Amino acid sequence: MSGLRYKEKITLVSGGSRGIGKGCVEVFVENGAHVVFCSNDEEEGKHTERDLNSRGPGESCFIYGDVTKEPDIKNIVEKTIEKYGRLDCLINNVGTRKSSPHPIDEFSAEDFRKLIDLNVVSYFLFSKYALPYLRLTEGSIINISSLVGNIGQGQAVTYCATKGAITSMTKALAIDESKYNVRVNSISPSNIWTPLFDSYLKTCPESEEVKKGFENNQLLGRFGTIQEIGQACLFLAADATFCTGIEINMSAGAELNYANKNMRPKAS
Repeated sequence: MSGLRYKEKITLVSGGSRGIGKGCVEVFVENGAHVVFCSNDEEEGKHTERDLNSRGPGESCFIYGDVTKEPDIKNIVEKTIEKYGRLDCLINNVGTRKSSPHPIDEFSAEDFRKLIDLNVVSYFLFSKYALPYLRLTEGSIINISSLVGNIGQGQAVTYCATKGAITSMTKALAIDESKYNVRVNSISPSNIWTPLFDSYLKTCPESEEVKKGFENNQLLGRFGTIQEIGQACLFLAADATFCTGIEINMSAGAELNYANKNMRPKAS
């Protein structure tokens, strides 16, 4: 028990019942933290809460909420403070993308606005409402961005735009909050094995071949795990006390090495 790296610290994770968010909740609970997490899937959230609390040594607390609604975000933060009286770390994680590639012609302005609300505005609002409490504890914010927010990706213009916004928001907020000794950092994963990836591959006719292609995007030749992202978040929260405004690529080298990038159609 004495080796727990975040014992009795209070952490709030947005979107913590599945995918990367769940990996973060698991790792922080395993390291003694009290973790509040939200989801718009009540059954899934309660199941995650029961499962993690049966294992400990920390604890989890599920709060239902729709993070595209400002009153729900405000309520989640307020209930966290009501329950624990403080906040040490906020992990902004919730987000999505279209399950299959699409060129800009197939996105509507409304599609883009909805994605911005979920992927960007929710981060802004969670940070806004959490910061008065994080300033008191000299805590930290960790934003889950994406490698493609920096390097781009074909047929994902709206998703890349939202993740680029998160990376920039992280740096700007780190500057503003430094006077309170609140650290703000981000993590940019490449291909991480999540239910969203699993669902997408099930729609592909050559699913094993497609999966292998995604694995080979990384120099290490595999998907990352949600627990690996959780461990990186724990490092930023517990250990990286001289880091603010940084972005960690959790990419297994996906951005390295030359590749065939010629997108032009072959001449007939």
